[in-house]
Amino acid sequence: MRKPLIAATLGLFLLADLAQAQTLVATSNIIVRAFGRSIDFTSDTTTSIRDSKVVREAHDDAASFVATNGDIRGAQLEAAFGTLRERLPEARGASDQVLAEAILAL
Repeated sequence: MRKPLIAATLGLFLLADLAQAQTLVATSNIIVRAFGRSIDFTSDTTTSIRDSKVVREAHDDAASFVATNGDIRGAQLEAAFGTLRERLPEARGASDQVLAEAILAL
């Protein structure tokens, strides 16, 4: 009697964990896409951001930042954050995680 109950409980926990992970991934994707669209369509400043040497050179640092959940913060990434927040009003309120993901998406 206890074994089926335990198995059912563990199954429910597994399903809840999967649903939570799916929701986190979906939310992250929505934020990155929305931020990417705002970068793509805001203005001519966008072209200079995408072509900005500072932002392009931060790609590897952004990958490390995202992969380590913010534990690794490279100097090039910090410079890119500053550039993005200075030039794009949408970036001023964005978290470092969202900005790093946006840099990877460029």
